[in-house]
Amino acid sequence: MSLLFKSVSTYFRQYSKNDWFNYFGSTHFWGPVANWGLPLAALGDFATKDPEFISGPMTCALIIYSSVFMRFAWRVQPRNMLLLACHATNFSAQNLQLVRFVNHNYLKKE
Repeated sequence: MSLLFKSVSTYFRQYSKNDWFNYFGSTHFWGPVANWGLPLAALGDFATKDPEFISGPMTCALIIYSSVFMRFAWRVQPRNMLLLACHATNFSAQNLQLVRFVNHNYLKKE
């Protein structure tokens, strides 16, 4: 356990407080944090909402939006892995919602 603590401690000490403040005070951090509302809402809707209330066009728009910003997060220098993770999660959650929408509106036999 002390080896793990020592390696983590060494990792965090190699950067100054100013480096950490610059990261946590930048839009490179706060932009993705604010964006996490989209995938969390989609996952919450997946668990609790009826598929009747899913908007197909909006779900498709959010899939395209997340695809574009996943590419942006990968291509920007330095890479914004937090933004990439956020949009990959949103892309997956919106695809789940789209499957629910298609199943409910087009495939389900009543």
